Amino acid sequence: MTQTLTTKVLIIGAGTGGYVAGIRCGQLGLDTVLVDGGDGLGGTCLNVGCIPSKAIIHAASKFETVARAAAGGTLGITAAQPAIDLSQTVAWKDGIVRKLNAGVAGLLKRAKVKVINGWATFSDAKTCTVKTADGDIVISAEHVILATGSEPVELPFLPFGGDVISSTEALSLDTVPGKLVVVGGGYIGLELGIAFRKLGAEVAIVEMADRLLPLYDKALTDPVAKWLEKHGVELHLGAKAGSFENGQLNITTKDGQALKLKADKVLVTVGRRPRTKGWGLENMGVAMAGPFVKIDDRCATSMRNVWAVGDLTGEPMLAHKGSAQGEIVAEIIAGHDKRFDPVTIAAVCFTEPEIVSAGLGPQDVEGRDDVITAVFPLAAIGRALALEAGDDGGFVRVLASKTDHRLLGLQAVGQHVSELSNSFAQMLEMGAVLEDVAGTIHVHPTMGEAFHEASLRALGHAIHI
Repeated sequence: MTQTLTTKVLIIGAGTGGYVAGIRCGQLGLDTVLVDGGDGLGGTCLNVGCIPSKAIIHAASKFETVARAAAGGTLGITAAQPAIDLSQTVAWKDGIVRKLNAGVAGLLKRAKVKVINGWATFSDAKTCTVKTADGDIVISAEHVILATGSEPVELPFLPFGGDVISSTEALSLDTVPGKLVVVGGGYIGLELGIAFRKLGAEVAIVEMADRLLPLYDKALTDPVAKWLEKHGVELHLGAKAGSFENGQLNITTKDGQALKLKADKVLVTVGRRPRTKGWGLENMGVAMAGPFVKIDDRCATSMRNVWAVGDLTGEPMLAHKGSAQGEIVAEIIAGHDKRFDPVTIAAVCFTEPEIVSAGLGPQDVEGRDDVITAVFPLAAIGRALALEAGDDGGFVRVLASKTDHRLLGLQAVGQHVSELSNSFAQMLEMGAVLEDVAGTIHVHPTMGEAFHEASLRALGHAIHI
Protein backbone atom coordinates (compact mmCIF):
# COMPACT_ATOMS: atom_id res chain seq x y z
CA MET A 1 0.00 0.00 0.00
CA THR A 2 1.31 3.45 -0.94
CA GLN A 3 1.12 6.25 1.61
CA THR A 4 1.13 9.96 0.77
CA LEU A 5 2.73 12.73 2.77
CA THR A 6 2.93 16.50 2.37
CA THR A 7 5.47 18.64 4.17
CA LYS A 8 6.95 22.13 4.22
CA VAL A 9 10.56 20.92 3.92
CA LEU A 10 11.85 17.64 2.51
CA ILE A 11 15.52 16.83 3.05
CA ILE A 12 17.21 14.05 1.09
CA GLY A 13 20.29 12.74 2.85
CA ALA A 14 21.07 12.50 6.57
CA GLY A 15 24.73 13.47 6.49
CA THR A 16 26.25 16.49 8.18
CA GLY A 17 24.52 18.85 5.74
CA GLY A 18 21.12 17.15 5.81
CA TYR A 19 20.69 16.42 9.49
CA VAL A 20 21.93 19.87 10.55
CA ALA A 21 19.45 21.42 8.10
CA GLY A 22 16.76 19.22 9.62
CA ILE A 23 17.52 20.21 13.21
CA ARG A 24 17.64 23.91 12.32
CA CYS A 25 14.37 23.64 10.36
CA GLY A 26 12.76 22.03 13.40
CA GLN A 27 14.09 24.74 15.70
CA LEU A 28 12.54 27.33 13.39
CA GLY A 29 9.13 25.62 13.51
CA LEU A 30 9.16 24.27 9.96
CA ASP A 31 7.33 21.00 9.26
CA THR A 32 10.24 18.81 8.12
CA VAL A 33 10.79 15.31 6.75
CA LEU A 34 14.30 13.86 6.49
CA VAL A 35 14.90 10.83 4.28
CA ASP A 36 17.91 8.71 5.21
CA GLY A 37 18.73 6.43 2.33
CA GLY A 38 22.15 5.00 2.98
CA ASP A 39 24.93 5.34 5.51
CA GLY A 40 22.70 6.14 8.49
CA LEU A 41 22.16 9.31 10.50
CA GLY A 42 25.32 11.38 10.26
CA GLY A 43 26.06 10.14 6.74
CA THR A 44 29.54 9.31 5.46
CA CYS A 45 31.33 11.52 7.97
CA LEU A 46 29.89 9.98 11.11
CA ASN A 47 29.52 6.39 9.94
CA VAL A 48 32.33 5.58 7.50
CA GLY A 49 34.46 8.72 7.23
CA CYS A 50 35.67 11.49 9.53
CA ILE A 51 34.74 10.07 12.92
CA PRO A 52 35.62 6.37 12.51
CA SER A 53 38.84 7.19 10.66
CA LYS A 54 39.98 9.48 13.46
CA ALA A 55 39.14 6.77 15.97
CA ILE A 56 41.32 4.26 14.11
CA ILE A 57 44.08 6.89 13.70
CA HIS A 58 43.97 7.53 17.46
CA ALA A 59 44.15 3.81 18.26
CA ALA A 60 47.07 3.43 15.83
CA SER A 61 48.97 6.25 17.54
CA LYS A 62 48.40 4.63 20.95
CA PHE A 63 49.71 1.32 19.59
CA GLU A 64 52.76 3.02 18.09
CA THR A 65 53.56 4.69 21.42
CA VAL A 66 53.54 1.36 23.24
CA ALA A 67 55.54 -0.26 20.44
CA ARG A 68 58.21 2.45 20.76
CA ALA A 69 58.33 1.91 24.51
CA ALA A 70 58.85 -1.81 23.90
CA ALA A 71 61.59 -1.17 21.37
CA GLY A 72 63.98 0.53 23.78
CA GLY A 73 61.91 2.94 25.80
CA THR A 74 60.51 6.42 25.30
CA LEU A 75 60.34 9.21 27.90
CA GLY A 76 61.79 6.75 30.38
CA ILE A 77 58.84 4.41 29.84
CA THR A 78 59.37 0.78 28.89
CA ALA A 79 56.75 -1.81 28.04
CA ALA A 80 56.33 -5.34 26.79
CA GLN A 81 55.87 -5.86 23.05
CA PRO A 82 52.24 -4.92 22.29
CA ALA A 83 49.71 -6.84 20.25
CA ILE A 84 46.52 -5.65 18.66
CA ASP A 85 43.21 -7.35 18.03
CA LEU A 86 41.89 -5.10 15.27
CA SER A 87 38.43 -6.62 15.55
CA GLN A 88 38.19 -5.25 19.11
CA THR A 89 39.48 -1.87 17.95
CA VAL A 90 36.85 -1.80 15.21
CA ALA A 91 34.19 -2.80 17.75
CA TRP A 92 35.26 0.15 19.93
CA LYS A 93 35.07 2.43 16.86
CA ASP A 94 31.61 1.08 16.04
CA GLY A 95 30.50 1.86 19.58
CA ILE A 96 31.49 5.51 19.09
CA VAL A 97 29.51 5.60 15.84
CA ARG A 98 26.43 4.06 17.50
CA LYS A 99 26.60 6.59 20.32
CA LEU A 100 26.78 9.49 17.87
CA ASN A 101 24.01 7.98 15.72
CA ALA A 102 21.78 7.85 18.76
CA GLY A 103 22.71 11.42 19.61
CA VAL A 104 21.73 12.68 16.15
CA ALA A 105 18.48 10.69 16.30
CA GLY A 106 17.69 12.29 19.66
CA LEU A 107 18.38 15.79 18.38
CA LEU A 108 16.14 15.25 15.34
CA LYS A 109 13.35 13.86 17.52
CA ARG A 110 13.64 16.82 19.86
CA ALA A 111 13.37 19.15 16.84
CA LYS A 112 10.23 17.22 15.75
CA VAL A 113 11.76 16.17 12.43
CA LYS A 114 10.13 13.08 10.90
CA VAL A 115 12.89 10.66 9.81
CA ILE A 116 12.10 8.10 7.11
CA ASN A 117 14.56 5.32 6.35
CA GLY A 118 14.44 4.43 2.68
CA TRP A 119 15.57 5.30 -0.81
CA ALA A 120 13.99 8.35 -2.44
CA THR A 121 13.40 8.67 -6.19
CA PHE A 122 12.15 11.97 -7.60
CA SER A 123 9.55 12.13 -10.35
CA ASP A 124 9.70 15.93 -10.46
CA ALA A 125 11.40 18.70 -8.50
CA LYS A 126 9.06 18.57 -5.49
CA THR A 127 7.78 14.97 -5.45
CA CYS A 128 9.55 11.75 -4.61
CA THR A 129 8.66 8.15 -3.80
CA VAL A 130 10.50 6.61 -0.87
CA LYS A 131 10.83 2.84 -0.79
CA THR A 132 10.83 1.71 2.82
CA ALA A 133 10.65 -1.64 4.58
CA ASP A 134 6.94 -0.99 5.15
CA GLY A 135 6.07 0.04 1.60
CA ASP A 136 6.22 3.13 -0.58
CA ILE A 137 5.65 6.70 0.61
CA VAL A 138 4.98 9.48 -1.89
CA ILE A 139 6.17 12.79 -0.47
CA SER A 140 5.33 16.25 -1.80
CA ALA A 141 7.07 19.31 -0.42
CA GLU A 142 7.11 23.07 -0.75
CA HIS A 143 10.89 23.11 -0.31
CA VAL A 144 13.42 20.38 -1.10
CA ILE A 145 16.96 20.31 0.27
CA LEU A 146 19.30 17.96 -1.59
CA ALA A 147 22.07 16.65 0.66
CA THR A 148 22.97 13.33 -0.94
CA GLY A 149 26.70 13.65 -0.30
CA SER A 150 29.46 11.85 -2.14
CA GLU A 151 30.93 8.40 -2.68
CA PRO A 152 34.40 6.95 -3.35
CA VAL A 153 35.59 7.00 -6.94
CA GLU A 154 36.03 3.49 -8.33
CA LEU A 155 38.70 2.81 -10.94
CA PRO A 156 37.41 0.69 -13.86
CA PHE A 157 40.50 -1.53 -13.76
CA LEU A 158 40.38 -1.81 -9.94
CA PRO A 159 36.70 -2.36 -9.08
CA PHE A 160 35.86 -2.57 -5.39
CA GLY A 161 35.40 -6.08 -4.11
CA GLY A 162 37.42 -8.80 -2.40
CA ASP A 163 40.86 -7.48 -1.54
CA VAL A 164 40.35 -4.20 -3.42
CA ILE A 165 38.75 -1.90 -0.88
CA SER A 166 37.62 1.68 -0.35
CA SER A 167 38.07 3.65 2.85
CA THR A 168 34.74 2.27 4.06
CA GLU A 169 36.00 -1.34 4.10
CA ALA A 170 39.41 -0.27 5.42
CA LEU A 171 37.75 1.06 8.55
CA SER A 172 36.11 -2.31 9.25
CA LEU A 173 38.95 -4.78 8.67
CA ASP A 174 39.22 -7.41 11.39
CA THR A 175 42.96 -7.95 11.00
CA VAL A 176 45.89 -5.72 10.09
CA PRO A 177 46.97 -6.59 6.54
CA GLY A 178 50.56 -7.75 6.24
CA LYS A 179 51.06 -5.64 3.12
CA LEU A 180 48.79 -2.75 2.21
CA VAL A 181 49.10 -0.87 -1.08
CA VAL A 182 47.36 2.49 -1.18
CA VAL A 183 46.42 3.86 -4.59
CA GLY A 184 46.16 7.63 -4.24
CA GLY A 185 48.37 9.94 -2.17
CA GLY A 186 45.69 12.40 -1.10
CA TYR A 187 44.60 13.01 2.46
CA ILE A 188 42.35 9.93 2.80
CA GLY A 189 44.97 7.53 1.49
CA LEU A 190 47.73 9.03 3.61
CA GLU A 191 45.66 9.18 6.79
CA LEU A 192 44.75 5.51 6.55
CA GLY A 193 48.10 4.39 5.14
CA ILE A 194 49.94 6.03 8.04
CA ALA A 195 47.52 4.52 10.57
CA PHE A 196 48.03 1.00 9.22
CA ARG A 197 51.80 1.52 9.16
CA LYS A 198 51.63 2.40 12.86
CA LEU A 199 49.62 -0.77 13.42
CA GLY A 200 52.40 -2.84 11.87
CA ALA A 201 51.42 -3.23 8.22
CA GLU A 202 53.98 -2.84 5.45
CA VAL A 203 52.63 0.03 3.36
CA ALA A 204 53.26 1.20 -0.19
CA ILE A 205 51.68 4.30 -1.74
CA VAL A 206 51.12 4.75 -5.47
CA GLU A 207 50.43 8.33 -6.57
CA MET A 208 50.13 9.74 -10.11
CA ALA A 209 51.43 13.19 -9.15
CA ASP A 210 55.11 13.84 -8.57
CA ARG A 211 54.54 14.40 -4.86
CA LEU A 212 52.11 13.61 -2.10
CA LEU A 213 49.18 15.86 -1.22
CA PRO A 214 49.63 17.91 -4.41
CA LEU A 215 47.00 20.47 -3.36
CA TYR A 216 49.34 21.68 -0.59
CA ASP A 217 52.69 23.42 -0.98
CA LYS A 218 55.87 21.40 -0.59
CA ALA A 219 56.91 23.01 2.70
CA LEU A 220 53.72 21.72 4.31
CA THR A 221 54.02 18.20 2.92
CA ASP A 222 57.78 17.69 3.44
CA PRO A 223 57.41 16.71 7.14
CA VAL A 224 54.84 14.08 6.14
CA ALA A 225 57.15 12.74 3.41
CA LYS A 226 59.99 12.56 5.96
CA TRP A 227 57.80 10.58 8.38
CA LEU A 228 56.91 8.11 5.63
CA GLU A 229 60.57 7.67 4.68
CA LYS A 230 61.66 7.26 8.30
CA HIS A 231 59.02 4.59 8.88
CA GLY A 232 59.74 2.57 5.78
CA VAL A 233 56.67 3.43 3.72
CA GLU A 234 57.36 2.61 0.07
CA LEU A 235 56.57 5.54 -2.23
CA HIS A 236 55.89 5.34 -5.96
CA LEU A 237 55.34 8.90 -7.16
CA GLY A 238 54.47 9.78 -10.74
CA ALA A 239 53.28 6.18 -11.06
CA LYS A 240 50.10 4.68 -12.49
CA ALA A 241 48.23 1.77 -10.96
CA GLY A 242 46.93 -1.07 -13.09
CA SER A 243 45.09 -4.30 -12.45
CA PHE A 244 45.28 -6.45 -9.31
CA GLU A 245 45.91 -10.13 -10.03
CA ASN A 246 47.04 -13.05 -7.89
CA GLY A 247 47.86 -10.88 -4.90
CA GLN A 248 49.91 -8.40 -6.92
CA LEU A 249 49.13 -4.87 -8.09
CA ASN A 250 50.51 -3.94 -11.48
CA ILE A 251 51.94 -0.43 -11.64
CA THR A 252 53.91 1.61 -14.15
CA THR A 253 56.60 3.77 -12.56
CA LYS A 254 57.45 7.34 -13.47
CA ASP A 255 60.16 6.15 -15.90
CA GLY A 256 57.85 3.65 -17.58
CA GLN A 257 59.03 0.53 -15.76
CA ALA A 258 56.43 -2.18 -15.09
CA LEU A 259 56.37 -3.41 -11.47
CA LYS A 260 54.29 -5.83 -9.46
CA LEU A 261 53.61 -4.93 -5.83
CA LYS A 262 52.57 -7.69 -3.48
CA ALA A 263 49.45 -6.77 -1.54
CA ASP A 264 47.10 -8.43 0.91
CA LYS A 265 44.77 -5.45 0.46
CA VAL A 266 44.66 -2.66 -2.12
CA LEU A 267 43.10 0.52 -0.75
CA VAL A 268 41.85 2.77 -3.55
CA THR A 269 41.55 6.43 -2.48
CA VAL A 270 41.67 8.44 -5.70
CA GLY A 271 38.93 10.86 -4.71
CA ARG A 272 35.22 11.20 -4.15
CA ARG A 273 32.41 12.16 -6.48
CA PRO A 274 28.98 13.68 -5.79
CA ARG A 275 26.20 11.14 -5.35
CA THR A 276 23.98 12.21 -8.26
CA LYS A 277 22.76 8.90 -9.68
CA GLY A 278 19.93 6.59 -8.73
CA TRP A 279 17.53 9.04 -7.08
CA GLY A 280 16.04 10.94 -10.02
CA LEU A 281 18.15 14.08 -10.19
CA GLU A 282 17.62 14.06 -13.96
CA ASN A 283 13.88 14.54 -13.38
CA MET A 284 14.28 17.64 -11.25
CA GLY A 285 15.35 20.15 -13.89
CA VAL A 286 18.19 21.67 -11.90
CA ALA A 287 21.25 23.11 -13.62
CA MET A 288 24.62 21.42 -13.18
CA ALA A 289 28.15 22.77 -12.83
CA GLY A 290 30.16 19.89 -14.23
CA PRO A 291 29.46 16.85 -12.01
CA PHE A 292 28.01 19.03 -9.25
CA VAL A 293 24.62 20.66 -8.70
CA LYS A 294 24.91 24.36 -9.46
CA ILE A 295 23.97 26.71 -6.62
CA ASP A 296 24.16 30.42 -5.87
CA ASP A 297 25.33 32.09 -2.67
CA ARG A 298 22.04 31.12 -1.00
CA CYS A 299 22.56 27.43 -1.88
CA ALA A 300 19.58 27.77 -4.24
CA THR A 301 19.50 25.65 -7.39
CA SER A 302 18.03 26.81 -10.70
CA MET A 303 14.66 25.33 -9.67
CA ARG A 304 12.58 27.51 -7.34
CA ASN A 305 12.58 26.28 -3.72
CA VAL A 306 15.01 23.46 -4.46
CA TRP A 307 18.24 23.82 -2.49
CA ALA A 308 21.47 21.84 -2.38
CA VAL A 309 24.18 21.58 0.28
CA GLY A 310 27.40 19.72 1.02
CA ASP A 311 29.50 17.53 -1.27
CA LEU A 312 26.79 17.58 -3.93
CA THR A 313 27.60 21.25 -4.57
CA GLY A 314 31.34 21.03 -5.20
CA GLU A 315 34.69 21.50 -3.56
CA PRO A 316 35.76 21.60 -0.87
CA MET A 317 34.05 18.35 0.09
CA LEU A 318 34.20 18.93 3.82
CA ALA A 319 31.64 18.04 6.47
CA HIS A 320 31.79 21.42 8.17
CA LYS A 321 31.00 23.17 4.88
CA GLY A 322 27.86 21.05 4.46
CA SER A 323 26.74 21.75 8.02
CA ALA A 324 27.12 25.50 7.56
CA GLN A 325 25.19 25.40 4.29
CA GLY A 326 22.42 23.29 5.81
CA GLU A 327 21.93 25.73 8.67
CA ILE A 328 21.81 28.72 6.31
CA VAL A 329 19.25 27.10 3.98
CA ALA A 330 16.95 26.34 6.91
CA GLU A 331 17.09 29.97 7.97
CA ILE A 332 16.43 31.22 4.44
CA ILE A 333 13.36 28.99 4.17
CA ALA A 334 12.17 30.44 7.49
CA GLY A 335 12.41 33.93 6.00
CA HIS A 336 15.81 35.11 7.20
CA ASP A 337 18.17 37.00 4.90
CA LYS A 338 21.26 34.77 4.73
CA ARG A 339 24.13 34.13 2.34
CA PHE A 340 26.82 31.44 2.22
CA ASP A 341 29.89 33.58 1.72
CA PRO A 342 32.66 32.44 4.07
CA VAL A 343 36.04 34.12 4.04
CA THR A 344 37.60 30.69 4.40
CA ILE A 345 36.82 27.04 5.02
CA ALA A 346 39.76 25.58 6.91
CA ALA A 347 40.95 22.10 5.98
CA VAL A 348 42.89 19.56 8.04
CA CYS A 349 44.87 16.48 7.02
CA PHE A 350 45.13 14.09 9.97
CA THR A 351 48.41 12.72 8.71
CA GLU A 352 51.63 12.30 10.68
CA PRO A 353 52.27 15.10 11.30
CA GLU A 354 48.97 16.94 10.83
CA ILE A 355 48.46 19.73 8.29
CA VAL A 356 46.11 22.73 8.57
CA SER A 357 45.41 25.27 5.86
CA ALA A 358 43.05 28.26 5.80
CA GLY A 359 42.88 31.10 3.32
CA LEU A 360 45.59 31.85 0.78
CA GLY A 361 48.76 29.78 0.54
CA PRO A 362 52.17 30.59 -0.98
CA GLN A 363 51.06 29.27 -4.38
CA ASP A 364 48.17 31.74 -4.37
CA VAL A 365 50.38 34.81 -3.80
CA GLU A 366 53.38 33.76 -5.87
CA GLY A 367 54.94 36.76 -7.59
CA ARG A 368 53.14 39.31 -5.40
CA ASP A 369 55.29 41.84 -3.54
CA ASP A 370 52.49 43.12 -1.31
CA VAL A 371 52.39 40.07 0.99
CA ILE A 372 54.31 39.42 4.21
CA THR A 373 55.11 35.77 4.92
CA ALA A 374 56.42 34.68 8.30
CA VAL A 375 57.16 31.18 9.61
CA PHE A 376 57.66 30.13 13.22
CA PRO A 377 59.04 26.63 14.03
CA LEU A 378 57.30 24.46 16.58
CA ALA A 379 60.75 23.47 17.85
CA ALA A 380 60.84 26.86 19.61
CA ILE A 381 57.56 26.20 21.48
CA GLY A 382 57.82 24.61 24.92
CA ARG A 383 54.49 22.83 24.76
CA ALA A 384 55.42 21.27 21.41
CA LEU A 385 58.67 19.90 22.84
CA ALA A 386 56.85 18.55 25.90
CA LEU A 387 54.45 16.71 23.57
CA GLU A 388 57.32 15.37 21.40
CA ALA A 389 55.89 17.55 18.65
CA GLY A 390 58.82 19.87 18.02
CA ASP A 391 61.26 17.65 16.18
CA ASP A 392 59.37 16.81 12.98
CA GLY A 393 59.98 20.05 11.07
CA GLY A 394 56.61 21.51 12.05
CA PHE A 395 55.81 25.20 11.85
CA VAL A 396 53.07 27.83 11.75
CA ARG A 397 53.00 30.18 8.76
CA VAL A 398 51.25 33.54 8.46
CA LEU A 399 50.52 35.42 5.23
CA ALA A 400 49.35 39.02 5.55
CA SER A 401 48.98 42.17 3.50
CA LYS A 402 51.97 44.54 3.66
CA THR A 403 49.77 47.60 3.45
CA ASP A 404 47.20 47.03 6.19
CA HIS A 405 48.52 43.82 7.83
CA ARG A 406 45.22 42.01 7.25
CA LEU A 407 45.60 38.24 7.52
CA LEU A 408 45.33 36.50 4.13
CA GLY A 409 46.22 32.91 4.93
CA LEU A 410 47.35 30.64 7.75
CA GLN A 411 48.97 27.21 7.60
CA ALA A 412 50.58 24.81 10.02
CA VAL A 413 52.17 21.39 9.99
CA GLY A 414 53.04 19.38 13.07
CA GLN A 415 51.60 17.09 15.68
CA HIS A 416 48.34 18.35 17.22
CA VAL A 417 48.11 21.41 14.92
CA SER A 418 44.56 20.41 13.90
CA GLU A 419 43.52 22.11 17.13
CA LEU A 420 44.68 25.45 15.67
CA SER A 421 42.26 25.22 12.75
CA ASN A 422 39.34 26.96 14.45
CA SER A 423 41.53 29.83 15.64
CA PHE A 424 42.84 30.24 12.09
CA ALA A 425 39.32 30.27 10.61
CA GLN A 426 38.02 32.65 13.28
CA MET A 427 40.77 35.21 12.75
CA LEU A 428 40.35 35.17 8.98
CA GLU A 429 36.54 35.36 9.20
CA MET A 430 36.75 38.35 11.53
CA GLY A 431 39.14 40.18 9.20
CA ALA A 432 41.88 40.27 11.83
CA VAL A 433 45.20 42.01 11.27
CA LEU A 434 48.59 40.92 12.55
CA GLU A 435 48.30 43.32 15.47
CA ASP A 436 45.07 41.59 16.58
CA VAL A 437 46.88 38.28 16.96
CA ALA A 438 49.99 39.89 18.44
CA GLY A 439 47.86 41.79 20.94
CA THR A 440 45.96 38.71 22.11
CA ILE A 441 47.61 37.17 25.18
CA HIS A 442 48.03 33.50 24.27
CA VAL A 443 48.01 30.92 27.04
CA HIS A 444 51.36 29.39 28.00
CA PRO A 445 52.25 26.61 27.50
CA THR A 446 50.11 25.81 24.43
CA MET A 447 50.60 25.04 20.76
CA GLY A 448 48.72 28.23 19.92
CA GLU A 449 51.71 30.27 21.03
CA ALA A 450 53.28 29.42 17.67
CA PHE A 451 50.47 31.39 15.94
CA HIS A 452 51.20 34.33 18.22
CA GLU A 453 54.94 34.15 17.55
CA ALA A 454 54.49 33.80 13.79
CA SER A 455 52.39 36.97 13.80
CA LEU A 456 54.99 38.76 15.89
CA ARG A 457 57.66 37.62 13.46
CA ALA A 458 55.63 39.02 10.55
CA LEU A 459 55.71 42.35 12.41
CA GLY A 460 59.46 42.02 12.85
CA HIS A 461 59.73 41.27 16.55
CA ALA A 462 59.21 37.61 17.45
CA ILE A 463 60.26 36.94 21.03
CA HIS A 464 61.40 33.32 21.08
CA ILE A 465 63.51 33.13 17.94
